Amino acid sequence: MEPMTEEERNNILQSSPIGTFALMAAVVGGMVIAWLFLYYGVFLPRG
Repeated sequence: MEPMTEEERNNILQSSPIGTFALMAAVVGGMVIAWLFLYYGVFLPRG
């Protein structure tokens, strides 16, 4: 495997972390769904 050039390294450092944003969106989406389930499925039926 060849070492990275300085240009490749700079391109990586200046790009946005797309995978991290996607993972954060999935986690936040799951938390919102869980909260909605608790609110509408547990709290409201109990009064």
